[in-house]
Amino acid sequence: MTKIDPIYVGSDATAKLLEYVATKGLKRFAIVSDTNTYKALGQRAEAALKGKGYDVTTIVLQDAEIHADEHQLIKTLIEAPLGDLTFVAVGSGSITDITRFVSFRTGRPFIGMPTAPSVDGFTSIGAPIILAGVKTTLICQAPIAVFADIDVLANAPQRLIAAGFGDMIGKYTSLADWKLGSLVWGEPYDAAIAKRTQAAIDNAVQHAEAIGNHTPEGVRALMDALIESGLCMLDFGASRPASGAEHHASHYWEMQRIKNHGQSMLHGAQVGYALSLVAEQYAKIRALSRTEAMNRLEGATLPSREDEVKNIQGGYGDMADDIVKEHAAFLNLTEADFDALKHRIADHWAEIEALAATVPAPEVITGLLRQVGAPSTASELGLAPAEVSPGFKYGHYLRNRFSVVKLSRILDVPLI
Repeated sequence: MTKIDPIYVGSDATAKLLEYVATKGLKRFAIVSDTNTYKALGQRAEAALKGKGYDVTTIVLQDAEIHADEHQLIKTLIEAPLGDLTFVAVGSGSITDITRFVSFRTGRPFIGMPTAPSVDGFTSIGAPIILAGVKTTLICQAPIAVFADIDVLANAPQRLIAAGFGDMIGKYTSLADWKLGSLVWGEPYDAAIAKRTQAAIDNAVQHAEAIGNHTPEGVRALMDALIESGLCMLDFGASRPASGAEHHASHYWEMQRIKNHGQSMLHGAQVGYALSLVAEQYAKIRALSRTEAMNRLEGATLPSREDEVKNIQGGYGDMADDIVKEHAAFLNLTEADFDALKHRIADHWAEIEALAATVPAPEVITGLLRQVGAPSTASELGLAPAEVSPGFKYGHYLRNRFSVVKLSRILDVPLI
């Protein structure tokens, strides 16, 4: 397993940072933050490092809303000095992903200093980047160390803490989809990592009340869960343990909101709401008897490639060519391939029923979201009614992965 050492969550993280860089003999740094995270922690880290005589370049991204996209990557690359240095990401999801990508592409290490427990990517190797409007996860690198100040985390805006909880419990359906993909699509699967991810979910859920009250104990439990989820992705080498149909819908909503409105909603808030809808889809699968499922399989027909490509073009417009390439394994299925897929679904139906039973009921998910103050309806999230269903109609095309959405299409079970 990959080692990030240390991963510190506690008081006075800046002092721990200074101890670490002195021990490692690091001398030159580029701090990356935005205007909010610079005030929250970046300014303090900058002053502490400069106070010890280190060479520090500070990059503060100024836009009102920061997305991990080409625009911000280029700005950061331009402002980063050349030569040997260590990047320091002071922020949450987007800042960490921007720093992860830039440090990796320049061959430099980075240190993470999270300012809010809002996502699970702090310790992962993947950087979800929006390239030409398409949300793409690029494999980059993990931080060499993480220093999270519990006081800064606990004082983060409530919506960011709630978003982190939404991202964490989204793993309920990520894990179910992952197991489903391993059974019928041959996706690599690791039971030990799945068990670790489930334990992280359970830890967050057990502290839901404390998380909703922003207590240090609750925020620490949430941060520990998010870090463990990131480590699971790191050890597996991909985002599969933590990303399923709920993330595909979230990515689609984000891409469309940025394209049409120039701004998006919080990733974890989207994932939490999407989770409640994917849980509803799993409930529909649970409601099928074996006889009904087999009858539906018997009548299932392979969608034509032409129709699928038209569907992708309708959902993605000028981004469609990239999505068609990503979805090639499904688009190029032959009749024989499709029949084999149906047989695998039939052969593993008892296991599919069992994994569907691991997904909490939609009302349970909604209750947990409300407990921490996260959006639990489309209107609370900021989605218009007409924006919801396209996330499921088109979102699954984003990844070459099997999910309950693809299963539902085969079985002709209505989507959201």
